Amino acid sequence: MKRILLLMMGLMLGFAASAQTIVTGTVVDEADQPLIGATVIVPGTTQGTSTDLNGTFSFQVKKGTEEIQVSYLNYKTVLRPVNSSASRQALGTIKMDPEAIAMQDVVITQSVAVQRKTPVAVSTIAASEIEYKLGGQEFPEVLKSTPGVYATKDGGGYGDSKINMRGFKSANVAVMINGVPVNDMEWGGVYWSNWAGLADVTRSMQTQRGMGASKISSPSVGGTINIVTNTIDAKKGGTFSYGVGNDGLQNVSLSLSTGLSKSGWAMSLLLAKRWGDGYVQGTSFEGYNWFVNISKRLNDRHQLSLTAFGAPQSHNQRKPLYAGLSIKEWDKVAKWMGEDDKYRYNAVYGFDNNGKERTSQWNHYHKPQISLNHQWQIDYKSSLSTALYMSIGRGGGYSGQGRTSSDRAMWNGSNNGILRYDFRKADGTFDYGAIQDMNAASTTGSKMVMSDGVNNHMWYGVLSTYTNQISKNLELSAGVDVRYYIGEHTNEIVDLYGGDYFIDDSSRKNVKAFNNVAAANPDWVNEKLSVGDVVYRDYDGHVHQEGLFAQLEWTKEKVNAFVSGSVSNTGYWRVDRFYYDEANKESDHINFIGFTAKTGINWNFTKKSNVFLNVGYISRAPFFSGGAFLQSTTSHMTNPDAVNEKVFSVEGGYGLRTEKFSANLNAYYTLWLDKSDVRSKLMSNGDYARVNMTGVDARHMGIELDFRYKPTRWMNVTGMVSVGDWIWSSNTRGYIYDSQGQPMTSKLDGTIASGIMAEDHAWIELQQKDIHVAGSAQTTAALGVDFFPMKGLRVSADWNVYANNYADFYLGSNLTPNTAVKVNDPWRIPWTHQMDLSASYSFKIGNVNATLYGNVNNIYNMQGIMDAQCATDAKGWEDCYAVMYSFGRTYTLRLKLRF
Repeated sequence: MKRILLLMMGLMLGFAASAQTIVTGTVVDEADQPLIGATVIVPGTTQGTSTDLNGTFSFQVKKGTEEIQVSYLNYKTVLRPVNSSASRQALGTIKMDPEAIAMQDVVITQSVAVQRKTPVAVSTIAASEIEYKLGGQEFPEVLKSTPGVYATKDGGGYGDSKINMRGFKSANVAVMINGVPVNDMEWGGVYWSNWAGLADVTRSMQTQRGMGASKISSPSVGGTINIVTNTIDAKKGGTFSYGVGNDGLQNVSLSLSTGLSKSGWAMSLLLAKRWGDGYVQGTSFEGYNWFVNISKRLNDRHQLSLTAFGAPQSHNQRKPLYAGLSIKEWDKVAKWMGEDDKYRYNAVYGFDNNGKERTSQWNHYHKPQISLNHQWQIDYKSSLSTALYMSIGRGGGYSGQGRTSSDRAMWNGSNNGILRYDFRKADGTFDYGAIQDMNAASTTGSKMVMSDGVNNHMWYGVLSTYTNQISKNLELSAGVDVRYYIGEHTNEIVDLYGGDYFIDDSSRKNVKAFNNVAAANPDWVNEKLSVGDVVYRDYDGHVHQEGLFAQLEWTKEKVNAFVSGSVSNTGYWRVDRFYYDEANKESDHINFIGFTAKTGINWNFTKKSNVFLNVGYISRAPFFSGGAFLQSTTSHMTNPDAVNEKVFSVEGGYGLRTEKFSANLNAYYTLWLDKSDVRSKLMSNGDYARVNMTGVDARHMGIELDFRYKPTRWMNVTGMVSVGDWIWSSNTRGYIYDSQGQPMTSKLDGTIASGIMAEDHAWIELQQKDIHVAGSAQTTAALGVDFFPMKGLRVSADWNVYANNYADFYLGSNLTPNTAVKVNDPWRIPWTHQMDLSASYSFKIGNVNATLYGNVNNIYNMQGIMDAQCATDAKGWEDCYAVMYSFGRTYTLRLKLRF
């Protein structure tokens, strides 16, 4: 480790030889507002930079440079002379004028907020900052110093990270790429492994906390993440990079861009690969990334842009629920891993009889997204922007199956945080060879087999926005948002693990003959299955959504105000080929009408200060999974208590901008009503049950502060503090299902009830009112310092603090069904912190511009608890499991060439 750090510093210092001039300035628009992400380069070269969130820039130019060029999409390019004989030149404020007829891609820009104009809490990260600080972190972790954001690695597998905003989990945080929504249509979440390569092509990344400014018909609750990729504005040239890091990490990428030709064509292409062994034991991964954009400016009024990208990947996992341990159990595994590496232990990592590495938790997926954007500048005051898009999802993940629920549970590495020893070798690894031996000796086929839980999808959508500048002060935006999604879900046997066949009677015996006539035939129930056959489930989830939205925006001098609304219809149905026959395979179609209403105002009452206020109300359809259907994997049974989720939110803030100091202070209050939720419970047979809760209410409120200070030309200081107070504000009741989606009786021993919501179907009422919402640190803080000690060299330190983080709760194994259960306030996880170091040095190799990047995350190797789960009756940390610690010290080193 020390050698690598010395090498990094030595290389950076060794290349600091050429004489250069530091050029600084601030880029603003016609209203004197900062332009974020404007490109500043030396004409005819790729030497340059982009402006930060204050519109400022600073970079080095060679001796002999006569001028710089400033450009921004839909603004006239500006040239400024430079005196390169001086060591430093400040160009002051550079004001840019819009093109006579600006061809903005409204679909993309409608989701992006503008500071000191849009009345929302917003933070923007430029591409250069992402490239500088990301290193070996997961893509969402680059936002961890943003107010209200809590990003963790979850179990630690590649792409398995999660991000919450203001206490709302990923299903309630909207993620948009180039204005197109990417949250799963069935349950609302985002798997970041599908987008792990986006950092290579991101132009800017913005978070809007709260309801945000996006004009789609179904907005977010906790916040919005807007990712904008390279398009027609990409400059001519290319890049090549190669990097290494801890635990065998390697990454390589190549990008090429033609720039905008005289004939109006532009093309950008990127290919990348990332692979390694993984920080956590047995979590090797291999991921690719591809991106292509072809754009054509047809004339002054029409522009087409075709964008396609994807990130095929496969990686081993460590899921907290099935491989996470309690604090005491983590201490025990030190005998195998050593005290320093005990938190890297993976309870499902092991080998078979042939010495082949095995795992019961493996994920593989590819989700390319293709969009065709058309911009039509109708006249000088109106435009129409339309995006046609589709997403093609292919892949799945391992799902262990068994003849009984107890057999199925033995695939788990742990139960309630206690390490399982059913198949455990003396060195602590999982003994998959013992499963092969057991199955080979069985006279009734395999007792345990591995299936691939396939989750394919096809998703089609159109998003079209019409904008009209009605008058000098009033602008109208209106459009349509239509989506159709089909999710295909099966479990296919991929390995019999030494047996001759498998009988899926544990699933087929629960099929009702009045739904599927095959269930009346014992030969079907006891059919001998082999590799490729389907077990457990085989259904399609259909989701469609049609919406209209509109917004009026009024601007006059120092005031900007808006009022917006939308209405949408969301419809669901299932097509099931396992629990239902051909005559009954399609469920009833259910529809929910939703709407939104938002208004806000921003007042720049001085040139340096502004205040804003926004208020909104959302009525949103419940999700397909865990909401509209009581058990979406196995049954057509709809939830009779399913109603729209309602959200009321009000937020206000103050902003200050001076030459050296900028700050934002805001406060929010959000009520979330009638939401759906899912809780887990360990049964006596070792299997996990699920409880579908409805009618859940919560209250989220807090204050957020972020600032930036530049005391000297060679130093920047940034920081933030976010203090939340999030509690559940109602009790709730739900019915209990096993991990296969079957209704359970009150015995909770694997006995199946006579039907969903039948008299013998077990239920639980949770008395959770006034306890803390868990899963995110309610208090976060960050402090960062940037140094520019010499020409071309940047060194940074970032310190992050996490406090008031409460363990999520699960239903304790000793709870009695069909009763009201008091939920204790969850265990408050001890506060933790970590410091990251980043450095870069830019230099020349011949005529090629090069930058060396180095990142060390968690420099002092602080391993704090980031996530945990505790029983409803937990008294403290001893009753908690799925305790997941932060990674220890990690590092990356990367060289990037620009040509």
